Amino acid sequence: MSMKVSDHVLERLRDWGVEHVFAYPGDGINGLLAAWGRADDEPRFIQARHEEMAAFEAVGYAKFSGRVGVCAATSGPGAIHLLNGLYDAKLDHVPVVAIVGQTNRSAMGGSYQQEVDLLSLYKDVASDFCEMVTVPEQLPNVLDRAMRTAMARRSVTAVIIPADVQELDYSPPQHAFKMVPSSLGMPNYAPVPSDEDVTRAADVLNAGDKVAILIGQGARGARQEVMAVADRLGAGVAKALLGKDALDDDLPYVTGSIGLLGTRPSYEMMQGCDTLLVIGSSFPYTQFLPEFGQARAVQIDIDPHMVGLRYPFEVNLVGDSRETLDRLLPLLDSGKDQGWRRKIEKNTARWWEVMERRAAVDAYPINPEYVAHALNDLLPDNVVLASDSGSAANWYARHLKLRGAMRGSLSGTLATMGPGVPYVIGAKFAHGDRPAIALVGDGAMQMNGMAELITVAKYYREWEDPRLIVAILNNQDLNQVTWEMRAMEGAPQFLPSQSIPDVAYADFARLIGLEGLRVEKPVDVRGAWETALATDRPCVLDFVTDPAVPPIPPHATLDQIEAAAASVIKGDSDRAAMVRQGFKAKVQEFLPGHRHRNERPSRTER
Repeated sequence: MSMKVSDHVLERLRDWGVEHVFAYPGDGINGLLAAWGRADDEPRFIQARHEEMAAFEAVGYAKFSGRVGVCAATSGPGAIHLLNGLYDAKLDHVPVVAIVGQTNRSAMGGSYQQEVDLLSLYKDVASDFCEMVTVPEQLPNVLDRAMRTAMARRSVTAVIIPADVQELDYSPPQHAFKMVPSSLGMPNYAPVPSDEDVTRAADVLNAGDKVAILIGQGARGARQEVMAVADRLGAGVAKALLGKDALDDDLPYVTGSIGLLGTRPSYEMMQGCDTLLVIGSSFPYTQFLPEFGQARAVQIDIDPHMVGLRYPFEVNLVGDSRETLDRLLPLLDSGKDQGWRRKIEKNTARWWEVMERRAAVDAYPINPEYVAHALNDLLPDNVVLASDSGSAANWYARHLKLRGAMRGSLSGTLATMGPGVPYVIGAKFAHGDRPAIALVGDGAMQMNGMAELITVAKYYREWEDPRLIVAILNNQDLNQVTWEMRAMEGAPQFLPSQSIPDVAYADFARLIGLEGLRVEKPVDVRGAWETALATDRPCVLDFVTDPAVPPIPPHATLDQIEAAAASVIKGDSDRAAMVRQGFKAKVQEFLPGHRHRNERPSRTER
């Protein structure tokens, strides 16, 4: 039997080491589906409930494995549905390859059913490489370049294969004019900047007395080097959300997340520093970086297209973070005054005390901050965490201490709703021996998370460690947007847009063979986490939480907090008064100028 184009596609993916393709079927890829049958399901076809979820699962797989994520969909609507997940990968610089079907070549241009101009549709999301295969001899080069480009540029690429081309007999490119042969493999390489540029960067850093370091996901492979540089410079380290797992949160000089979802000590460090070192991050919010002219700055990034952004950097180093820091470290002076570092450590220790008090604030029925805070001591050492977008991301960013081998991620730049559950599904196919936890809001859960529980139920018995916990913050409110309306528009909650139904999430989980618990009292929160971590199957935890707990930005003033609290559901004056009183008492303790009762100013402050 002759090999079809579709057979060669799967063979080539196997040659690239692809083990899973996250997908949804359709007649535009019927040829590929038949080939999967002939290939004994290798690479494995992982059936999502929706193409968007297949793309998110590929992104989660890529983020947590370090390998290319591959997804597939039919022509027309299937290809369209992939887009949101693919844009999530593009904006977070994650390698994903999309393989999509197309109508027969004979029908193209004829306004045929499900005919969409996919080359035009995909030319932005897959701007680094997007090609349509029209003859068999074209295939290996197109597929190889898609894989290699996705890895080299940490980007999205797309291969479009018309349905009739999938059914053609495969013939390789010949040693002939206008034929393009191809080969497999992507060599490992670690680019480094020139010695001259490294010396210039060292001069800037050595001249500073108050050095702040900001790291992102690009620093994940340079943990020891970041620690060594921070110690040499007497610096504190803040983390962009995508770099939350790049350095341990229990280090005393790690100030935690930065930005609207960040911490107070990260904000204060940036306000007080005279030198900034950014490593592997394209953190976009300039207002959370030092004032222009306040600090001299150095940036390290592996992508030359991403340097010089966000801040007027004096030196830009293009190179691998670990290799670049390894070359930089011997040039850095030791023996800096440790007063700056001590101040950072004091502010950070105080912040964690404030987080503990914030988690203990009375709320009705459960404080969502307590849900995240109670998980900290119970986190398995090898856990994989994902947060969805929304107010859940605030509590993930501020309360969870990642350390050691723990991994965590979210939709960093696109900040789209919905990836929390599919991310951890993708993670489980990368690391079936590790427990996974998704922290999601009820809005995201209703949007698509409930359907993907069916995917979890279908596959979990294959995982060596079957634990996958979906923790839902059920406040019957699209909470992040509600608070954004209050903070930015001064508007009370607009119920027709913000109020959502209370759904029996735990009951649904049990209905499809998973475990499920509904938690309505603070006293039951920790026990629910313990139960879920001890189960022999995936578990849904439905935490009924208070929508009136505000996700306070780190630069907020007490007046702004009180104003936001006052705008809690219009007409509910008792509720608003409770929130104002509770958060005024607790939150003011970390605002500028506040001092704990009985706390004396230090000698240096006097």
